[in-house]
Amino acid sequence: MKKIIAVLVFLSVTASAFAQQALKPDDAVKYRKAAMAFQSWNMSKIKANVDGTFNKDQVVAAANAIAAVANSGIGELFAPGTDMAALGDKTHLKPEYFQQPDKAKEVAMNYLREANELAKVAATGDAAAVKVQFGKTGSTCKGCHDAFQAK
Repeated sequence: MKKIIAVLVFLSVTASAFAQQALKPDDAVKYRKAAMAFQSWNMSKIKANVDGTFNKDQVVAAANAIAAVANSGIGELFAPGTDMAALGDKTHLKPEYFQQPDKAKEVAMNYLREANELAKVAATGDAAAVKVQFGKTGSTCKGCHDAFQAK
């Protein structure tokens, strides 16, 4: 029994050490782009539903995926050294993101709040309410892009 506990402790400490290692900037950008593409795909699924035939199950699944990404700790992928000043055209993140940390935090928290609310509203199955919340969530995406993404 003591050996099992010792192995479990060792594995948890080792896993913790690996989890705390910082990503290389190129990897952070790669994962960030993948997350954004995944969110965009799910937003487009919701848009198709609110503009066409509403399928609650599809909307709930997409909204939950968006909320999951928003709650995943994605902010860690926006680390120093991952902006255009450091990586050139590998990213569209403006250096202003790091020069305006209060604004960056504000837009991130707005997105987190609205993404979570989208998941809640989607669960109700109310197509009109989903459409309104979809607009609010999308505006938080746009707010970040307008402030911190180079065109």
